[in-house]
Amino acid sequence: MAKAKWSALPTQTLRAGEGFSLADFDASATPGWSAGKAAAEKFMAARGELLSELQERFFANAKEGDPRKLLLVVQGLDTAGKGGIARHVLGMVDPQGVQLASFGVPTEEERAHHYLWRIERALPTPGKIGLFDRSHYEDVLVVRVENLVPQDVWEPRYEEINAWERNLVENENFTIIKVALMPSHAEQSVRLAERLARRDKWWKYNPSDVDTREKWPDYLEAYQAVLDRTSTDVAPWYVVPADHKWYARLAVTELLTQALIGFEQEWPVPEWDLTTEKKRLRSTMTKEERKATQAALDGTKKKVKGAIADFEKAVAKAVKGR
Repeated sequence: MAKAKWSALPTQTLRAGEGFSLADFDASATPGWSAGKAAAEKFMAARGELLSELQERFFANAKEGDPRKLLLVVQGLDTAGKGGIARHVLGMVDPQGVQLASFGVPTEEERAHHYLWRIERALPTPGKIGLFDRSHYEDVLVVRVENLVPQDVWEPRYEEINAWERNLVENENFTIIKVALMPSHAEQSVRLAERLARRDKWWKYNPSDVDTREKWPDYLEAYQAVLDRTSTDVAPWYVVPADHKWYARLAVTELLTQALIGFEQEWPVPEWDLTTEKKRLRSTMTKEERKATQAALDGTKKKVKGAIADFEKAVAKAVKGR
């Protein structure tokens, strides 16, 4: 049996381009993937190994002065699976290379500043994958639907956000991946009911979830405006069908993997002299330690050589979507 693979990458199938309509959106679809859940989980595990290696290279190069940063923005209606992206996707890489920020109701201090103030403070540093669980888009989604500020306040924010993101990409070395997780109305009802039925999930439930659900058409209208007005060439939106959690996680994993592959990073070359440092270290060893070290290195060389070959093969396959 042939190994499962993408027939088309999420970078192509999920991008919100001109004419995209949430009214016609199928939240239960799995664009580009027809092999099912079991194959997806196996594929994602392999991608996780590749993603981990790419992330470590990204982090290591930042230590040597590479200024690039990667920001993953995850928006979604209640129960869309935002937490699952943090746990199951970013959980596959070294946590020291991840910078997580979650944006709820603004604090009193945050309200005293421009709405982008708290967002800018949470931006990732070089070599970090920044994950925004909700984001600055709350200020053209929630505030619009809930009438928290007048229209003449939130209306100009679309262009302001576009300009802000463009500056991050063009002048601050950012790559931005914006993901909108979109479950269906029916699937959301199941997930909310499960939270009410399970004692271990009560902590996730908030009565306001139903209040928001009652405004479903208004929120879809607000999301459509976001996609229409802020999916740009420098920071496009990817709309991910979220009825199948496994597919959403698979798709976001692929978006991150492809972004890091695009950085084309090798392991950084140190400024210190390798031969000199080997001699210095050897001079500190006893005869027995030298013998044991050499035996360990003989085995390590084979493992490293094989690991490098596997990595290069995985990158080549990923570029082709396999």
